[in-house]
Amino acid sequence: MWETLLAPHIPPLPKGCPVDSIRLLHPRDEIMMTMERIYRYRMTTTSGGNLSILDTNGDIWITPARVDKGTLGRDDIVCVRADGSVEGRHKPSSEFPFHKAIYEGRPELRGIVHAHPVALVAFSICKEVPNTRIFHQTRTVCGDVGFAPYALPGSEALGEAIAETFESGVNCVIMENHGVVVGGSDLQDAFQRFETLEFAAKTIIKARQLGAVNYLSDEQIALPRASFKYLPEMEPGRPSTREKDLRRQLRDFVRRGYQHRLMISTEGSFSARLEDDAFLITPYRVDRNTVELGDLVLVREGHREQGRFASRAARNHRAIYKQHPQIGAIVNAYTVNASAFSITDVALSSRTIPESYVFLREIGYCPYGPQFVGGIGNSDSISPTHPSAICQNDGVLVTGGNVLEAFDRLEVLEATAEAVVNTRPLGPISPMPTPVIDELRRAFFGEG
Repeated sequence: MWETLLAPHIPPLPKGCPVDSIRLLHPRDEIMMTMERIYRYRMTTTSGGNLSILDTNGDIWITPARVDKGTLGRDDIVCVRADGSVEGRHKPSSEFPFHKAIYEGRPELRGIVHAHPVALVAFSICKEVPNTRIFHQTRTVCGDVGFAPYALPGSEALGEAIAETFESGVNCVIMENHGVVVGGSDLQDAFQRFETLEFAAKTIIKARQLGAVNYLSDEQIALPRASFKYLPEMEPGRPSTREKDLRRQLRDFVRRGYQHRLMISTEGSFSARLEDDAFLITPYRVDRNTVELGDLVLVREGHREQGRFASRAARNHRAIYKQHPQIGAIVNAYTVNASAFSITDVALSSRTIPESYVFLREIGYCPYGPQFVGGIGNSDSISPTHPSAICQNDGVLVTGGNVLEAFDRLEVLEATAEAVVNTRPLGPISPMPTPVIDELRRAFFGEG
């Protein structure tokens, strides 16, 4: 999957990068770890869902039938040999027939995720598929989504219906009144596509509560890829104590962001200023849940440290840092509720409760495009009185004086957005009036 994100002129990452490390895991361990991750984030139930890996010798490793997904161990994983014999202490999943049928119809696929995440189940019981054109990343990662008609779970008919849909070229299939099945070049690829699709479905559902959803055109989707170029390399030198400390802070908050569902494995970037024209930033093509100290990339004077690949947001972050010396950290995130505002024409107001206004001030707005070409540092979207912004079809942009402040502000922004979305069934919002806002400005910012 990740290779499809690269423009033709961009070289592939070298061997040994973190994106390749999971390939060293035994299929038992990879399936166990992936299912634990899916279950932990409530993307399936104790009894629901199954994962599989097609081994290079034709064996299929798959989760077992009727085993608690919350306590799955490596010895629970079943191997169905290429000759049809079964090895393991359990029976293979009852859905094995459709896994086998998909692999036979699409031999380039080597990993499959099937689960019942609530947002995609909602689409499945309405006979709809998510339109992945809400963000360029969701479109690139997931592509078009297919739809397979209902058939009895575990039946050959279900396998045939799903395999036929996959053979049309899609990698994600909504199963009528059932759930979703996603394929990938390996299990990690399939999981990331699955997680991204569920995020897209959640965001669309939230956005529809606000108003009409705006989708990207082919030209808009192509813009980030067409304009992206790797930064030139530099020798980074010996890291200072401050750099080491900043790496630790950034790694910890990126992981926390993932764990709190403020980021997903394929989306979100975080940077922190090291000095005047130098900052650390999350890497390109590395799972946000597994970022390590050495994965973070030092960018100095527009150059990236040798052998590391900075987030595609690096140029935009540099433009913001150069224009705003008070900013010490920047987050691009794709939180479900705040991102719902980014794909509609509905503005998000911070005048809800004192905490929201004090942390967010006035929320800015970034039109689609400048962040990919030249950056938004010189725009009015970000300023001392607009420390965060909704980005049109591109999530949110949040800044702070340091890593903690930026992360705190991101949490408040998402909580504010969720509260506003939740008012839709209750009635119209009663925003804090101007005298209250003036009082907050005087008390907290010494203004007026």
